[in-house]
Amino acid sequence: MIVMTIISILISIAIPLYQKSILRTKESVLRNNLFTLRTVIDEYTFDKQKAPQTLEDLVREGYIREVPVDPMTGSNQTWRLIMEDSLSSVNQTEPGIFDVRSGSELTSLEGTAYAEW
Repeated sequence: MIVMTIISILISIAIPLYQKSILRTKESVLRNNLFTLRTVIDEYTFDKQKAPQTLEDLVREGYIREVPVDPMTGSNQTWRLIMEDSLSSVNQTEPGIFDVRSGSELTSLEGTAYAEW
């Protein structure tokens, strides 16, 4: 009986730590994916003298192999695209993607929303 109690106490301590480490890993992947997407958007805009209209433009032109998955939503279709202002765009007739953010409504361990990263 004592052994079972000790095991249950250890498990009750280990599970929250494990879940937190999984969340930290997802946050790390999200930061990396956002950095990569922002970098290739800038490279595409510099090379083509216009911003991409969709994330699929980056794949089609060979800047990335595939649109990365948003680890917080589990899909590559939920990225929130921030379009550039037509007055500040490189090609003012066709404004495109300026920034990308997570489509998740959740809050990070630091207390900031993933959609604000």
